Amino acid sequence: MRYYIADCHFGHDRARILDNRDFNSVEQMDSEMVSIWNKIVRKKKDEVVILGDLSVLKGEEVNNILKQLNGRKYLVAGNHDMRFLHDKKFDVSLFEWIKPYAELRDNNRTVVLSHYPVICYNGQYKGDKTYMLYGHVHNTADYQNVKRFVAETRKSTSGGINIPCNMINCFTVFSGYRPLTLDEWIEIQEKL
Repeated sequence: MRYYIADCHFGHDRARILDNRDFNSVEQMDSEMVSIWNKIVRKKKDEVVILGDLSVLKGEEVNNILKQLNGRKYLVAGNHDMRFLHDKKFDVSLFEWIKPYAELRDNNRTVVLSHYPVICYNGQYKGDKTYMLYGHVHNTADYQNVKRFVAETRKSTSGGINIPCNMINCFTVFSGYRPLTLDEWIEIQEKL
């Protein structure tokens, strides 16, 4: 099974407060997010693509968190990940790969992966065969701007053809801190 999630922000008390995360402390947040993750990701072969901002902690602390999280982990690096990625004590082997951008296949669909929303992404005109998954904007005014862009783009036409725009914000709070499959994210996005 393959799952996706963005903006976990392990160890980031400011994100806990700004996102109105329902935890009394950053320690409680981290502990409960590990527990929630492991209830979903149960098998060693399960894959989780993290769309950036896993943590603001130092290398050794991130190593400890990653060792607690089930599954094979992939990182599309975000701005906050640079702290641990540049730390010599960080164990890069805890990820299958680390990239700034990626494209992969998921159940006969192309998935474009970036920490940042890419408003004109590769394969956008292929309708439900291509999805752009991102994070970074949490549930902010920037996210509302992206949602407006998606809505306006879907109303547009190019040569008489409607322009699809399948952009999904995989913000951890939207999923109750659970990594979700592409189909689950599609379902949630339709309700946001």
